[in-house]
Amino acid sequence: MIQFRNSIENISEYQMGMLPQGARKLDTPSTEEMLKIAMPICIVICILLSGTVFYKVYTAPKVEVLPLFIGISLGLAGGGVLLVVHEWLHAIVYPKEATVTIAKIKGKILFVALASYPLKRSRFILMCLLPFILGIIPYVLFILYEPVNMLLSGVLFGLSGMGMASPYPDVFNTLVVLKQCKKTDKIMFYGDDMYCISNDYN
Repeated sequence: MIQFRNSIENISEYQMGMLPQGARKLDTPSTEEMLKIAMPICIVICILLSGTVFYKVYTAPKVEVLPLFIGISLGLAGGGVLLVVHEWLHAIVYPKEATVTIAKIKGKILFVALASYPLKRSRFILMCLLPFILGIIPYVLFILYEPVNMLLSGVLFGLSGMGMASPYPDVFNTLVVLKQCKKTDKIMFYGDDMYCISNDYN
């Protein structure tokens, strides 16, 4: 079940499901520290995107800087609006019996999808990475599209930038799970932490 909230302050209260006995807390930093530690992931993605746009501009028969800049701005704004869809893509991976809360963090321009339900490792990774399609689709279109319309090219680039850079914390969580959990384990959020549940406790 997916539910929407206008604004929440305490994230952890929406992630207090039934934690199985014997569940193992994963070794993860606090949210603020994680955002700093995971920043290189975002930087690598931004370098990839920047390299692509510079190549496209360099090979374009005619470069119109203003339409390109306006298009990128529009694309980034559109990507910001799609952050709600980003969270919805997280949410739809959970089974129907799980409660997932999509909400805006009070005082911040930040949306979250909160749930406390065990998922198989493969499904948990899918949940983390599915929102990447919001960036990958416009990125592929940007690469394939002949840069005859700089405004449209800019929009596609802006959408791909926001769509591929915004999930970088989810990439970090994926790497943590791949490193610390086995294929047969289940993973769930509980409070502000992630837990691993082995087959011995299923």
